[in-house]
Amino acid sequence: MNTGYEHPHGAVADSFAERIKAREERELSPLATRSFEASRSAPEQDCGLRTPFQRDRDRIVHCKAFRRLKDKTQVFVLPAGDHFRTRLTHTLEVTQISRTVARALRLNEDLTEAIGLGHDLGHPPFGHIGEAALDECLAERFGERFWHNEHSLRVVDVLEREGRGLNLTAAVRDGIAAHSWRAQPPRTPEGQIIRFVDRIAYINHDIDDALRAGVLTEGELPPGPIAILGDSGSRRIDTLVHDLVEQSERAGGIAQSDGVGAAMASLREFMFAHVYLGPEVTQERDKIRGAVRTLFEHFCERPGQIPSSIPDGPLSRRVADHIAGMTDRFAVAAFEALTVPTAFTP
Repeated sequence: MNTGYEHPHGAVADSFAERIKAREERELSPLATRSFEASRSAPEQDCGLRTPFQRDRDRIVHCKAFRRLKDKTQVFVLPAGDHFRTRLTHTLEVTQISRTVARALRLNEDLTEAIGLGHDLGHPPFGHIGEAALDECLAERFGERFWHNEHSLRVVDVLEREGRGLNLTAAVRDGIAAHSWRAQPPRTPEGQIIRFVDRIAYINHDIDDALRAGVLTEGELPPGPIAILGDSGSRRIDTLVHDLVEQSERAGGIAQSDGVGAAMASLREFMFAHVYLGPEVTQERDKIRGAVRTLFEHFCERPGQIPSSIPDGPLSRRVADHIAGMTDRFAVAAFEALTVPTAFTP
């Protein structure tokens, strides 16, 4: 990509890359991804004050999809309280914990941070229920699927910058696409950290939110996993992070110990049974599915109403791109505009 822009030179900028390369060789693990080995689909001149992964981080933080995360559901749809997690606060928690792990293992913190900030950019409104509903609609009408990890990659590759994409490095793109456990593992240890920490973060902060909402009580949490991991969110995260770091150091790759990994898996199963698929959430499931289906069918039948900001392509992708980009509130307003009569003045 030739933008015609030349980065300004100076004493710091001229020596920046060599200083970073030397520091990484001196301080990072042999397993760590090196910053100046990064590649992009469209080659660009390096910045004199940031590594390629730092530039990716900045592009993600400044993009529209990142800003929309603040109004997208984590678990509870349109919560009344101010302290419930959103997709944005989840993203920040994943990124913070992951940087701690990367630093302890002497891996590339900048790469870890960029992947963490970008991993959920493709999540649709209404959390996992919204994702499942959009997936069902695509499968029924077009025989296609919707996975938020794949759509996150589409956001950074195609949808941002009016269809030009962010031109992120291959390592960041891989980490974003492969953070889900249904995908092949990421190629870098930094991406593998995000894969583990995403679960560590959401299981524990979702317990916190469920307790705050009155969906769970402390006494209902399963005693076995709690005895192993800890009786508070901070203790559980501390246990899980220490185990991840120590086991990874011994294994020469990102890994959990069998006992702690089994306890986390058991706690996750409990959360699916009692919170994610529990009555307080699932009572809204049919409403959310109905809203997503109504929007999906409407835009399939009236593609001319899809905003021009959505790139050209197959109808299935254009409809999915538009709906997945909506925040919860935007989707609710769009659904109401289609289904609720509007008062008029004679």
